[in-house]
Parts: sequence; structure tokens; C-alpha cells
Amino acid sequence: MSEAPDVLLRPGPVPALAGQRQRAAADTAFGEVFADHMVTARWTVADGWHDAALEPFAPLELSPAAVGLHYGQSVFEGFKAYHRTPDRAAVFRPTAHARRLAASARRMALPEIPSGLFVAATEALVRQDMDWIPEGDDRSLYLRPVLFASEAHLALRPARACLFVLLAFPTGNFFGAGGRAVTVAASEEYVRAAPGGTGAAKCGGNYAGAYLAQGAAAKRGADQVVWLDAVERRWVEELGGMNLFFVYGEGDSAELRTPPLTGTILPGVTRDTLITLARDLGLRVTEAHMALDRWREDCVAGRITEVFACGTAARVTSVGRVLGADGPWTIGDGLPGPVAGRLSVELAAIHRGEAADPYGWCHLVDRGTR
Repeated sequence: MSEAPDVLLRPGPVPALAGQRQRAAADTAFGEVFADHMVTARWTVADGWHDAALEPFAPLELSPAAVGLHYGQSVFEGFKAYHRTPDRAAVFRPTAHARRLAASARRMALPEIPSGLFVAATEALVRQDMDWIPEGDDRSLYLRPVLFASEAHLALRPARACLFVLLAFPTGNFFGAGGRAVTVAASEEYVRAAPGGTGAAKCGGNYAGAYLAQGAAAKRGADQVVWLDAVERRWVEELGGMNLFFVYGEGDSAELRTPPLTGTILPGVTRDTLITLARDLGLRVTEAHMALDRWREDCVAGRITEVFACGTAARVTSVGRVLGADGPWTIGDGLPGPVAGRLSVELAAIHRGEAADPYGWCHLVDRGTR
């Protein structure tokens, strides 16, 4: 059995019309309306990866005793395809997301998906549903791969059968149009991840476990929760779904700092991209711990001039205000900052093919024949 089987087309009804696709891109909330097709692939101990197929988006047939439902043996990813022309799309860094999904799979005792199969599945789905990719700087087709244990058993052991599914949906900016600066609230009651845990893996439990803290932050008027370390409850790690950067100074002398990847933080692909872009622009970037009280002190003193978060869904998002246990504070003038703006423009230009792509981050997919 091939390690990266061909993705075969399984024909079926395709209900959506072009007009519905465009309205979905403009009018729906994140992840509510899905493209016409999905890719599935199966894995077993005996046969490895097999039966990879592009098929109409539809419910899955799954045993109520599937391991993934009971014990959370499941991981996922998120990346995007951008409109280039009516017949061409650019998928941003699919191999990097394939590597991260493989790392998450290893941590959760799941089989690694070969990079070749991951990219082939991506190409097949984007090519088939290219009409779902919306135009516009903040719009894209969000791609969601998920890998979970599908074997029907309730013994406490890794599953011997798994299912991979790749689906897609059109989306705009996660925080809506306008590029506003968001408010964040530090959680001192809950933690996201502990040393030796699953913080560096993109597994479902990390996100379900964040709902209470995110809800508490929302009640305080915040858009996102700020996670602190699990040991001292002092060190800033990341937001609910994004990595953080702190900007010291201004202009060409600005320095960016971001918490180091110590095993409790998700290694963001956008984070890695921005570190590279910032250095290419001549900005200094360091990976260093940031204490919550230091964050406040440096903002009050004017040393921190802006803070921004980054991730696939929200790209680059400025943070304007922080809600701490001892009261709130404002970052700079509370508005989106120039460094975040510059990096966002640079990143969007690469997505759209308006700037050079020296690192080969954009994987081009042509419509081709059907």
C-alpha cells in the first residue's frame, strides 16, 4: 500500500450555486457554511493510508464507540487558500502545516499523515471548489484538516483505525472588517497547558478546555483570553487562538519580542512567517519570556509601543487594551500599530501574489480539467 495514495474523485450531487458561494463568503460567521466537497482518507495498522477520495461534503458514518469521541484522540490544522485569478489559487505554506499536523499526531499517538498525501488532498479540494474562494484582501478559503481515531473500541489504548477529513469554508477576517485593535483579558483562574502536556499539539481538548476562560473574558468585555503559564501563573504564553508579539521602540529601530516555544505554546506557522518577514525588513526579533506585570509596567512607561497577535484565522491583529486582575491598561494609543500594519500588508501582498515569495511559501493550484 502506498504511503501517499492518489486522491480519487467520488462523484455526487453539488448543491451550491456560484451566487450562494459569494454570499457565504460575505455574510456568514466563521465556519458556518462549507464548500461543496471534502477529502477523506483512512488508515489502519494493517493497510496504512488508503482509500483517499474527494467526495461531496456530507455527514460521516461513525460508530458511537469510536475512540475519538470518547478519549479525544484527535488533532486538526487550519490554513488558507487565496484567490489569484478565476483559475488559480495560492495555498499558504501547506507543507509547514503538514509538518505541524504530523507533530500533533505523534503527541496524540496517531499515525502521521505523509506530507505528499496532505498536499495532494489540498490540491484536489482547492481545484474542485475553486469557485468558493472569495476575492478581497481579508477573504480566503479556510482549509480544515482533522485526523481522529475512528476504531470502535473503548479499551485504553491508541486506536488501530483512523480517519482523515479535509473540509473548507469561505471566510473573512476572524474579528470582522475594519482592522480594529482587540481587547484581551488575562486568565488567572484557568490555564491552557502545563509542561509535559499537549500545549504544542493542535488537539481538540486544548480548545474545548479554553471555553470557560474565553467566556469569562467575554463577560469582561474582551475579545480573547490571555493564557499565563501553569506553574507560576506569571508568564504570558499566548492568546486563545493566536501567538503574541510585543513591540519595543518605533520605526526602523523597533524590536519585536515573542514568548519562546517551550512546549506549552502552539508553534504558529504565522508566527514563524512574521519572524522571517520582520527580520527581512531589518527589524530585530527576539524570543524572550514576558511577565504579565512587566507587560503592564512597560506599557505605562511607554517602552512597549504596540502589541499584536497573529494566527491563520486573524492574520495580524493589534491588541489595544488588556484587562488584568488589578485593572486595565492601554497599549500605546489603543489603536492598531504601525509595525503590525506593515507586517499585515507585507503578508497580504505575498498571499495575493503582489510581492516576491523568496521562500516559496505559496503553493499554486490551477483549476485544470475536471
